[in-house]
Amino acid sequence: MDFARFPLRRALPAKDWSPTVHYAQYQKLPPGTLPERYIYDFELICVCKGKLATEMRGARYTIGEGEAVVLPSGVPHRNAIVSANGATLLGIHFDFDGKLRIATESDMVSHDLVAEPDLDKFAEEPIAPDLEALSARAVYACVPECFQMMDRLVGEFTMRRSGYELACKSLMLGILAMLLRTGDEGADGSDSVHRERIRKMVETMEKEPGASWSAERVARELKVSEDYASKLFKQIAGLPPGRMIQSIRLREARRLLRETDWSVETVGAKIGYPDLHYFSRIFTAGEGISPSGIPQALESAVSKTIYRTICAS
Repeated sequence: MDFARFPLRRALPAKDWSPTVHYAQYQKLPPGTLPERYIYDFELICVCKGKLATEMRGARYTIGEGEAVVLPSGVPHRNAIVSANGATLLGIHFDFDGKLRIATESDMVSHDLVAEPDLDKFAEEPIAPDLEALSARAVYACVPECFQMMDRLVGEFTMRRSGYELACKSLMLGILAMLLRTGDEGADGSDSVHRERIRKMVETMEKEPGASWSAERVARELKVSEDYASKLFKQIAGLPPGRMIQSIRLREARRLLRETDWSVETVGAKIGYPDLHYFSRIFTAGEGISPSGIPQALESAVSKTIYRTICAS
């Protein structure tokens, strides 16, 4: 098969992009090298913890925490988890125009590097006059506001509440816009110090969601007033500090409710909501389902086997 022609491309203004998300999920993988493969759609893999290496087009890329790799349609690649304790990845499969029909794993991934498949099975990459092609770079910085959108997308795709397709499309457009703007400089570059402080603060929030994240603490760590701290945090991270920590806490709650046998009260206390009723109210308002309903909802969702196979087979 002639892979040099991939990804297939066509001219399409950004205003006409209409991405469809085919799968979105977190994945924990042990150290090791995965088989070479290619995919029919596009995949964005963000490294949440650990380190990933990707061999593609004769080059080897190392993707660390807070970075993402773009795997284009039809381009053979081989992934490897190179961190000693494994890695946690956030992966999103998508196309740009909603034309692909994904029903089974074989509609998304193939390990057959010899056969000549139908070109109609491959997603096309749009080329807009004022934007660099997404696949022009392999590795992108995944800034906090972009990761927050990815996390929300995983939540929408997993829970599949009414209108989730529309929500996923909207979030994916936002993610693409942020990635394609990566590298753009601010007007004067004066926020670089605050940007780094906020990046580290978000990392600490991820590690310590149960800690106190008061407005006073945020302002103290940024060395600015509370009012300006909130404005600055939202400008750089995409969310004000209170909503950011709430988002992180709810994501961690989803994980704990899904992966442990802890009670709802224990999970709430672990993430910083010791009042059971308050935790239940916040969780239900944010997720559209009570915390006690999470395990059942995930059991009834589309099987995670497809994505696990895509990433690990």
